[in-house]
Amino acid sequence: MLIDVHGHVSAPDKLYSYKANLLSHRGAHGRGGPRISDDELRAAQDAPNPSFGNASHMDHLDGAGVDLQLISPRPYQMMHSETGRLVQWFTEETNTVIHRLCELYPERYKGVAGLPQSPELDVQEWTAELRRTVTELGFAGCLLNPDPHEGTAVPPALGDRYWYPLYEALCELDVPAIIHGAGCRPPTREPYSLHFIQEETVAIWSLLSSSVLTDFPDLKIVVSHGGGAIPYQVGRFLPADVRGSNRPYMERLRSLWFDTCLYTQDSIELLLRTVGVDRALFGTEKPGTGSQRDPRTGRWFDDIHLLIGDIDWLTPTEREQIFAENARKLFKL
Repeated sequence: MLIDVHGHVSAPDKLYSYKANLLSHRGAHGRGGPRISDDELRAAQDAPNPSFGNASHMDHLDGAGVDLQLISPRPYQMMHSETGRLVQWFTEETNTVIHRLCELYPERYKGVAGLPQSPELDVQEWTAELRRTVTELGFAGCLLNPDPHEGTAVPPALGDRYWYPLYEALCELDVPAIIHGAGCRPPTREPYSLHFIQEETVAIWSLLSSSVLTDFPDLKIVVSHGGGAIPYQVGRFLPADVRGSNRPYMERLRSLWFDTCLYTQDSIELLLRTVGVDRALFGTEKPGTGSQRDPRTGRWFDDIHLLIGDIDWLTPTEREQIFAENARKLFKL
């Protein structure tokens, strides 16, 4: 079985037209809604998409043999740095679309919530949507954006007590948070795809350099894109052990989980050797950034199941851990 923990919703254009209307009238016309039919939701799963190599969402899942995908909002669409009520309305509508897709495709999709992470809203207000999606809609977890300002200001690091109300809610509900950056606006120098990696890198550093994992021993954190840069630069942090750290760095690193959303076999192998097979979760982001054909091989860049299959030192038991068992246990699937 293949359980993909890193998927994003393929929604009808009406959802994003709704977002554009919110931004254009700045809430003056009220909340409204996108008014999407079930047929339109199904069409968004089955229609070929030029952005995804002219294949549909379902084509990508079927071609990769993905049995179940955890789907969350498209992070770059979440506009966290916008006005608080606009962020809240759009987030709630997006989560409702995800829920409806999970009802239409109960064997293929499981929901992961977006949070209305506007800096204008108190963190406690974010947790209200977390509670709604988990307790009422049956979602398996949520996304956590370490930079709600989207590059326009410096946010508190994840080790800061600012985030504690969210950690408390995650532990109470016993669901994981998936660290994943979102949008990136000027005056930042980098595109949002690079911003993801940078924010995920800083997120790990700040969590492991703080008391968060001591204060919340039951907190479950998954880091997208193989953990940003940390697993590949881990040697930079090991000398701290010699200087008297009270807990070895590798032991702290293995308090987290990491998805395999990396598009080369070498990087996936290094991730597995660094954090261990038991802390790795199969993730593809299909369809998404990697959904184009590699001209050298003819494969999709995001055919991560094939990259893992090419790692000859993995045992059948270890492959099953990565492909399904770790996710099944962590997300209680």
